[in-house]
Amino acid sequence: MKLIKYCFFIALFFLTSCQGQEKEVVTIKVSDLQTALSTHDTIQLVDVRTPEEWKNGVIGNPIKIDVTSSDFEEKALKILDKSKPVYLYCRSGGRSLIAADMLFKKGFKVYNVEGGYLKWQEKTK
Repeated sequence: MKLIKYCFFIALFFLTSCQGQEKEVVTIKVSDLQTALSTHDTIQLVDVRTPEEWKNGVIGNPIKIDVTSSDFEEKALKILDKSKPVYLYCRSGGRSLIAADMLFKKGFKVYNVEGGYLKWQEKTK
């Protein structure tokens, strides 16, 4: 009987500790981002490109945090809300994936836009 109770509590612990948590950064397509932007008002859209790149245009009204700056993590943790999903993009998807991984490890629910701003421009023209 003790063994059964022990197994039950172990199983319950694992089920509740993993419930609702993503196991990795989710990669989405531009069309998924378009849907999210048009249907949800609680997402945080983050452009992780450089200030020079922002001058060439942005998607919507993003939060701008340059992932190449030495204080990226500090700024992101100060500005972003862990209770809301974070959608990240860069020029083509590489730097945003690095930023997404950092934020995921800090407990954020993170979505990386595949192809980044270049793919956004291509799909929305």
